[in-house]
Amino acid sequence: MRNLKHFLLVCATFTLAYIPIGNFTAQAAEIVKIDRIVAIVDQTVVTEQELADRIRTVTAQFKKQGTELPAENILRKQILERLISDTLQLQYAAQTGLKIDDNQLDKTIERIAEQNQMSLTEFGEALAKDGVSMSKFRADIRSEITIARLREREVDSRVTVSESEIDNYLTTQAANNESQDEFEISHILIRTPEEGATEDIQKAKTKVDEAIKALKAGTSFAKVSASFSDAPNALEGGNLGWKSGSQMPALFLDALKAMQVGDLSQPLRSPNGFHLLKLTNKRGGSSPLVIEQTHARHILIKLSEVMTEKEAKQKMDGIKERLDNGEKFEVLARQYSEDTTASNGGDLGWVNPGDTVPQFEKAMSELKDNQISAPVRSQFGWHIIQVIERRKQDMSKDAARLKARQEIRTRKADEAYQDWVRELRDRAFVELKLEDKF
Repeated sequence: MRNLKHFLLVCATFTLAYIPIGNFTAQAAEIVKIDRIVAIVDQTVVTEQELADRIRTVTAQFKKQGTELPAENILRKQILERLISDTLQLQYAAQTGLKIDDNQLDKTIERIAEQNQMSLTEFGEALAKDGVSMSKFRADIRSEITIARLREREVDSRVTVSESEIDNYLTTQAANNESQDEFEISHILIRTPEEGATEDIQKAKTKVDEAIKALKAGTSFAKVSASFSDAPNALEGGNLGWKSGSQMPALFLDALKAMQVGDLSQPLRSPNGFHLLKLTNKRGGSSPLVIEQTHARHILIKLSEVMTEKEAKQKMDGIKERLDNGEKFEVLARQYSEDTTASNGGDLGWVNPGDTVPQFEKAMSELKDNQISAPVRSQFGWHIIQVIERRKQDMSKDAARLKARQEIRTRKADEAYQDWVRELRDRAFVELKLEDKF
């Protein structure tokens, strides 16, 4: 579609060159401004209209949160970079066959409407009042889901945590009581190239000094983040939420130990660049930790050379229909499931958070007790999941290891995702067409 816009732009320019002068006045009123290209991103483009739409959305979010907007040219640059990053990820998803079907999209939008305590009609009317069409909202949500699924497939599902990493985590935590504290922090990253020249590093230092000067002058952290930060959450104010000491790099933890609530750190240098931290709040981590365990069972149909994606889905749809008509889950699991749990009726026992792959866990978390899911796709194939019951469980030594695994996994996944997106950007052909306006 974007390539088509580019083509139309060329055609329109060519045609206008041949309008007879005598007809120009009569036809001038019919000339409509055609969308301009603001960036070429590999095989597609980002248009000025797309940039303007995203700026309106972000501006509305800032105003709703009561956050002061950064300068227009800075906000424009930040949002264009985000659009380029999103475009590259969506291109890669399309090239590798990742698609979000309409049924899944419909269910997501229905859930969003329910969370806002509205019917779909009411939700559409609310969007219209904000100047957003339902078709545009659907396209945006489809893109968000696609990028989330892409991250799960390309990054999260490949992150592993070894038993030795967990042992080291627990040993460090025991030797350092402060690491049990939890910190609510906000973060600004001024990125430098991995092998940056002295000039690049000096430019980054200057940018850090400007950010610190703005913060000390009373500018809100959220505005400075949106204006200066290269972190993925820059436009969300840089807030990282609550983090335990073990969830963050030692560089951050060492700085935070010496800080009081409300303090701003000195610039911290890492291989990624310069970091500024603000400590918003702090709390002890010694309170009992309770996790929710889920007793679940599932049916799995694997893909293979003799079982195509379409055939597996059709087979699973047939099983789901039989379950909906009252057939026993455990009977169908024994008959059809290709998982090792088949002989036990698909019973997975008590499942802890983080025990299953993200797609499976997300679907399972949305089920009520005794509810059966629609077919769910993961890297293992197609699943149908039933939640039998849930319970709260005090953290034991095994649960402590689970928590350690989750925290290590989260940290590694976040770092791996940022690296993956940066590599995607470095490999791509990107040409900015409005760079002079920044």
